[in-house]
Amino acid sequence: MDKFLVLYRAPNSVIDEWMKKPEQERKPEETKMMDAWKRWMAANASKVADKGAGAGKPKVVTSSGVKDSRNDIMMYQIVQANSADEAAKMFVDHPHFGIPQASIEVMPLKAMEG
Repeated sequence: MDKFLVLYRAPNSVIDEWMKKPEQERKPEETKMMDAWKRWMAANASKVADKGAGAGKPKVVTSSGVKDSRNDIMMYQIVQANSADEAAKMFVDHPHFGIPQASIEVMPLKAMEG
């Protein structure tokens, strides 16, 4: 089986608007999404090579130096599958799509030499 990097994305503007909602309005929705997420993880546990983690605010490093940045990556995960198509199909109807305009990117990981 090959390994695939999975990036969970959502536009910053959507997340910013969500965070403006009162907590008592957000919590039930967040709980519902987390419950669905846990069911998805349980159903796909044998294919998950690394559960991943949430992604914080990035630093961009260039030849000019380091600066604070912001992107739409919320978290990463690594899964195993026989093909990129098989890996991508794991995420059809994923709970992450409960976030408006959310997307999931699935890409093969290739070992580097050296």
